This record gives sequence, C-alpha cells and structure tokens, in this order.
Amino acid sequence: VDPAFFHELSNKKFGWGFVSGAELASAKYVLENRLKLDNPPLIAMEDAPEKPNPQGLLKLARQIAKKPLGTGVPPITFLGDTVADVLTIQNAKHEVPKQKFISLAVAPPHLHNAKNQVARAKYESRLREAGADEILQSTAALLDHLQI
Repeated sequence: VDPAFFHELSNKKFGWGFVSGAELASAKYVLENRLKLDNPPLIAMEDAPEKPNPQGLLKLARQIAKKPLGTGVPPITFLGDTVADVLTIQNAKHEVPKQKFISLAVAPPHLHNAKNQVARAKYESRLREAGADEILQSTAALLDHLQI
C-alpha cells in the first residue's frame, strides 16, 4: 500500500490504525518514513500483549471510536495476514460480544507471485479455518470491499 490508500480511507470517513507486533520505534519508522504517514494511530509491541490477545486491537478501536465499544459503535474491521490476526478478532468477539467485529485477511506479499500459488491457497485455507470472514486478494482491495 501507499499513502494514498490511507488518505482514501480517511476521505471515506473510515477510522484506521495499526496493531503491530513490532517494536514501537521500528513500526513508527516504517509508517512515518516509508509510508509518510503523520503520527498514525499505532499500538506496538510495548503497548499491549502479543496477538492473538485482543487487548491491543480493543485499545486502538476505543481510541478511534472515541467511546466504549459495543452497541451503537460501527463495526470494527481488522485486516491481517496471519492466523494470529484472525484469532485476535475471534478473541475480541468474546471479550466485547455486543460489538460487531469483522475479520478480513490477506496472504503475505511473498505468496502473491505465480510460483507460490499452491502455498498461497494453503495459507488462505488456514486463515479461513481460523475464522476469517473474508479473504482479500490484496490490502488495497479493502477500498473496494468497504464500498459494498
């Protein structure tokens, strides 16, 4: 993805942020220096327990929603590329049952070339088995998905 992806999310009035297993400095470097995002909402390794514990996602979602999660809060959609990401949403559903959560998943970039199609299909199958509501073909495809 590129900075235009996040600007488009903002233009469509979708709140967004990152829950990363990386250290804060490393995550900020990628987001701010490579993607040129200005102080993006971020929960990093130091801020919450490791996924699939949902506390980091829930913390970020409350920050973005600016109120307690539950009835009346728009659905929280989490796009991840690991089984732990998918399980994070499953755990969040148990933690806040009155909040609607949607788990979207995408295979990691290294599985998107022609020689890795079999491995990608297996990986996507594991994401579905973990509970992903939908598998996207790319992160950028999220913009089309949100228009539905």
